[in-house]
Amino acid sequence: MTSYSDTQLFIDGRWRDGSKPRLPVLNPATEETIGTLAHAGQADLDEALAAAQRGFEVWRKVGALERSKLIRRAAELLRERAETIATLMTLEQGKPLAESRIETAGAADTIEWFAEEARRTYGRIVPARASNVTQMVVKEPVGPAAAFTPWNFPLNQAVRKVSAALAAGCSVILKGPEETPASCAALIGVFADAGIPAGVVGIVFGIPAEISSYLIPHPVIKKISFTGSTVVGKQLAAMAGNHMKRVTMELGGHAPALVFNDADVAQAVKILSANKFRNAGQVCVAPTRFLVQEKVYDQFLDGFVQAAEGLKVGNGMEKGVQMGPLANNRRIEAMEAMVADATSHGANVATGGERIGNRGYFFKPTVLTDVPLSARMMTEEPFGPVAMVNRFSDYDEVVAEANRLPYGLAAYAYTTSAKTMAGLGRDIESGMVSINHHGIALPELPFGGIKDSGYGSEGGIEAVEAYLNTKLVTQAI
Repeated sequence: MTSYSDTQLFIDGRWRDGSKPRLPVLNPATEETIGTLAHAGQADLDEALAAAQRGFEVWRKVGALERSKLIRRAAELLRERAETIATLMTLEQGKPLAESRIETAGAADTIEWFAEEARRTYGRIVPARASNVTQMVVKEPVGPAAAFTPWNFPLNQAVRKVSAALAAGCSVILKGPEETPASCAALIGVFADAGIPAGVVGIVFGIPAEISSYLIPHPVIKKISFTGSTVVGKQLAAMAGNHMKRVTMELGGHAPALVFNDADVAQAVKILSANKFRNAGQVCVAPTRFLVQEKVYDQFLDGFVQAAEGLKVGNGMEKGVQMGPLANNRRIEAMEAMVADATSHGANVATGGERIGNRGYFFKPTVLTDVPLSARMMTEEPFGPVAMVNRFSDYDEVVAEANRLPYGLAAYAYTTSAKTMAGLGRDIESGMVSINHHGIALPELPFGGIKDSGYGSEGGIEAVEAYLNTKLVTQAI
């Protein structure tokens, strides 16, 4: 069995300790300290920045085909090390080992896709108005990037940023998640071992606010990518704006899931319940507000409650576990407070609503009904295993509710009506809308939100474009 090991920084092509005292890493299923991680100080960040600048000057000159080969090799190494990395992820993050394996395999697919895109950073020739003039639109890497990633998907969030930057010809410093450092560091390890030159990829850990406030304004950094809460994202975007830095922001969501009378209710229950409680609900695109039309409300609710109650909750390393713990005690406290607030406003608890035991950060899969708009949970992203199931009567009413909040990351709907599908695609205010299946987050598709859920994309060709400058070269002969 894979044992958990202490995590180091990776700067200028070598693993090393930080200049500050090491930080503890806890297993959320047991609350035990399972390791430590290096803590970067300003001197470490200065070395990482200098290395990233040197690495960029090397990497930008590497041909697209060679970059593609090296990036693809990283995908191969990740697949070879998948079981070890998935085990590390479960130990530090808590999700079931089966989910960690899926995430690791998906990360390898993402690297491979961006390896192909490294060969397709095309420019174009624009026909000129004069016969002696040539007009070329050229794509160039923007420069060293700083990427900030969260603990809920240690590989999935980081791999998109790192792979896109490398495909474009940029170097990148990853500020990894302190709660889940080992699996994220292992991701950087596969890039390094694939032959990516020293300085082109690096990873640091520490106090998030200290690192972001130093890296973002620094003149070496030309591009910032952040995944996290809307509150923090707005602060970092403002900081980047003060220094005219290009930014991609993938922030919070509060995804509506619309189930119409003509839907395949059994299919809706199966898909939506699985995606609500995946990763204990700690997913930015998780469906949270379930809006069910009146005629199928009872059928949907009965099925959804049955699905929630049938989940096996426990240590992610144990066989058959379907939902692990929350990340930390703060998430437990948040769930308890939100459920108490909702019930005080008249909501009913159909199932769950409380912590499981007193060791490990486990919370029952929870379903609330008749949740009024005055409840915090109907406005604030719950980010946990709690679903709110309310009924609606007509199309205009449910679209208004779906669009009520300032979030716009993901939305889901179930209907067999082609007219309704077309209307939802037009009327729902969201960066991603998935109808009758869970069809988002594939590497070849755009991934991003609108409104307070951020801007920019971390999937599809748009992800690489975010790391490229557009230059016009026009010349007369």
